Amino acid sequence: MSRSLKLAFGAFLLLVLFLTYLEASQPEPVNWTPSYLETDKIALGSFILFDSWTKNTETTIEKVRIPPFEFLDKDPQGTYFFLNNTVVFDDSELKKLLNWVSQGNSVFISAGYLGKNLLDTLNMKATTYSGMENFVSRPGLNFVHPKLKNDKDYKFSYDLESLYFSKIDTLNQLVLGTSRYNSDDSEKQKINFVKSQFGDGEILLHSNPQALANYFLLTNDNYHYAEGVLAYLKRDEKVYWDSYYKSGKAYATSPLYILLGNKALKWAYYIAIAGCILFIIFEGKRKQRAIPVVDPLKNQTYEYSKTIADLYLEQKEFKALAQKQIKHFYDYIRTRYRIDTSLESEHFYSELALKSEHTQTKTEALFQKFRELSKKTQITKQELQDLNTMIQSYKNSKNE
Repeated sequence: MSRSLKLAFGAFLLLVLFLTYLEASQPEPVNWTPSYLETDKIALGSFILFDSWTKNTETTIEKVRIPPFEFLDKDPQGTYFFLNNTVVFDDSELKKLLNWVSQGNSVFISAGYLGKNLLDTLNMKATTYSGMENFVSRPGLNFVHPKLKNDKDYKFSYDLESLYFSKIDTLNQLVLGTSRYNSDDSEKQKINFVKSQFGDGEILLHSNPQALANYFLLTNDNYHYAEGVLAYLKRDEKVYWDSYYKSGKAYATSPLYILLGNKALKWAYYIAIAGCILFIIFEGKRKQRAIPVVDPLKNQTYEYSKTIADLYLEQKEFKALAQKQIKHFYDYIRTRYRIDTSLESEHFYSELALKSEHTQTKTEALFQKFRELSKKTQITKQELQDLNTMIQSYKNSKNE
């Protein structure tokens, strides 16, 4: 690699490292995902409201994790508290909820979108502020009651989609709060907080749930606004905090949720897992590969020797066979008795006779026979047989 390429590569590497550092050192962006869960600490979670409410008041707050249609069958008494970016009831659930309110209970709903069936029942209409004049949608919130009204509006520091009530039933409903999008124009105040009498109970509708979320409560002294909203709830009533209609609620997406939700399927699943584990323990061990049976090489010396001998016999080469038998016997002496056969002497015969347990006379007669046959040009078949008999007789000593 040339020097210029090295410099270019080094510069590129430094640039990548610098950009990585800049990216890593950037502050984490604010998460504006609407959640309103009492356990979420993100901007639009409701941890601050729920935590401070439960710790700083004597009001009993109970979380409700099931739909209102099921919960109201228990015939609770108190205030049902809904906080979410959207709250929509189906007709049967709304009918059941309104019947419960008419018995002297209360419902508080703070949502950026309300179901049409609820608004129609209360003879109301909701509209979303568009902010077409200056493309800004940062409402300033305040109360109507002089004891709760602040000198300055509680303002948002970011743009948001804002809902307000463009039509209300003035005979049965009381305006509790307003939202204003231009602080210099008092005529542009919009209604965002209303109380409706319904039977023996009441319904509180609030159209800016962001005002009860973490980010707004931690900005300046905006927590006073949440205090003012909660001041309209009856202090002596138990509050049922809805945890069912929450945008940030975790939904079960795993197939195991359905599998484990059924008792029979759950136990079948556990048994299958146990079976797999047992199989791995007892059958999953590494097994030795089957070793093929390899037959040992056969010692075919005898067959070879017999074949050679047959060839010699067929050719009537009796002398050659005799010489081979004599050489084989000499090899037998060297291997069996560890005696040097290169020199035949008196000592050789006596040592061989001693180790083979034969007489020296018999030993010398055998070697004399060898010398006689070696001198002949041809020998007969009978002489070959006699030689073989003498050698086999000498080998068959007591030590064999």
